[in-house]
Amino acid sequence: MIEKLNNLDRRWIFLLMFLAVAVPIYVIGKTGKTFPETPSALAKATFDAIDDLPDGSRILLAFDFDPASEGELGPMATAFVRQCAEKKHKMYFLALWPVGPQLIQANIEKVILPDFPSYEYGRDYVNLGFKSGNEGVIKVIVTDLAQLYPADIKGTPVEKIPMMDGIRNIQAMDLIVNVSAGYPGTKEWVQYAVTPYPDKIRIVAGCTGVQAPLLYPYIPQQLPGLLGAIKGAAEYEKLVNDRYGGPHPDPKYLEGLRRMGPQLVAHILMILLIIAGNTLFFLQRRRGTSR
Repeated sequence: MIEKLNNLDRRWIFLLMFLAVAVPIYVIGKTGKTFPETPSALAKATFDAIDDLPDGSRILLAFDFDPASEGELGPMATAFVRQCAEKKHKMYFLALWPVGPQLIQANIEKVILPDFPSYEYGRDYVNLGFKSGNEGVIKVIVTDLAQLYPADIKGTPVEKIPMMDGIRNIQAMDLIVNVSAGYPGTKEWVQYAVTPYPDKIRIVAGCTGVQAPLLYPYIPQQLPGLLGAIKGAAEYEKLVNDRYGGPHPDPKYLEGLRRMGPQLVAHILMILLIIAGNTLFFLQRRRGTSR
């Protein structure tokens, strides 16, 4: 038996991994049910940072990612927009990544336009678009927003946009929400916006899994809330759905939870395979010693 397992064709393992991913996708797609999630303290802190603000607060949403990271960051970006809209917050969108404006518009069309028809462009939300310069952009807009963003993505001068009245810089925002796939992203927002103005600028963020460890040193003083990868997105989705989703949330607000299913089962399979491999190794060594 040990010899058979030792010589097992690796294609069987590939098949098991395929089933571990495919079966949860099929089951979730067929039934609509997702795996349960227990939100972490960081997910709760992120949710509370937005939810505890008075209705109608000013939120700067910086979408610093691209389609390559949408699998991890897309669900949390959607959940951020939804929670802000549920709270009737005014949303100021901008991006330090070139594809950011398209992702912003995709979320506007996905969340705001169909589900919040009372939201009016220019009064309740605005897309300021992309500016190149990385952290240099942040250094400027902390004191003078109009210098780099004299108009919105449609070319409308900011002085003609009602919700921009009285906004000189991002210190006027009640909260910054950043969705980050790397550089420039959350680290730069913390270093060049929050750190110089700790009493005026607050931030919470969502990031990719590989980026999260680089941001942990900023928790909790400079970065009180952080969502890491699809796991963080799923936890945050649960919090938003529990508060605003009702008994049957729209499937578009369950993407993080849905994507966690295959990942969870695949991780369990990997752990079992590691245990099985090590057990087989020690059994073989014991068998060789006994001879």
